[in-house]
Amino acid sequence: MAKKSCKKRILLKLSGEALSKDGHRGVSATSLKAIAQEIAQMYKETGCQLAIVIGGGNIWRGVRDGGGVIDRVNSDGMGMLATVINAIALQSALEETGVPTRVQTSVNIYQMAEPFVRRRALRHLEKGRIVIFAGGTGNPYFTTDSAAALRASEIGADVLLKATQVDGVYDSDPKKNPKAKRIKKISYKEAIEKRLQFMDTAALAICMENQVPVQVFNLHKKGNIKRAVCGQDIGTLIY
Repeated sequence: MAKKSCKKRILLKLSGEALSKDGHRGVSATSLKAIAQEIAQMYKETGCQLAIVIGGGNIWRGVRDGGGVIDRVNSDGMGMLATVINAIALQSALEETGVPTRVQTSVNIYQMAEPFVRRRALRHLEKGRIVIFAGGTGNPYFTTDSAAALRASEIGADVLLKATQVDGVYDSDPKKNPKAKRIKKISYKEAIEKRLQFMDTAALAICMENQVPVQVFNLHKKGNIKRAVCGQDIGTLIY
């Protein structure tokens, strides 16, 4: 049973870069293990239903890596495959902690993972399995943020938790402006109007349409995932 103070059904969005280390490409075993342990501890202590959408930027960053040689559609397809690699890696690391998982993909790779089927995903969640969604939306031109917003809406998540490299959403880039201020709460509409760069507009619009709140927080502070799940005042809430 989930604790009353904690959300019951969560969609956690992880960037592919979260699995890398010191900006290097690929999957770092150290980073992977640390994230898996953090997620597993939260999951066991709260009893929530947890789904995860993971990016692929540690392996392939779409058009940027295409370098003008690979067209946008193929480049985005390669990015989708990168998310599958990350999902399988995260699945293995989570199962090492004793947590049952399933990987579902929006692109068909039957030998590696299940295809995404909403009813099956919901059944896995009800059975106490963490479901990792890979392959983005399955379409080019959409980010994994959009995939996270879409899947969160489809499974009826109480909140979309977006784990990032910073402490929340700021009124300007904190890396460039030392006087940048963290925004604690902001509406979807205001976030879209101000063009805040923490999530793409399509993803925010999906969340707004389906009334899925978004909480942006720093992944790298130990215990932050559980704090976010249990509704503590960290990061930024978009509602």
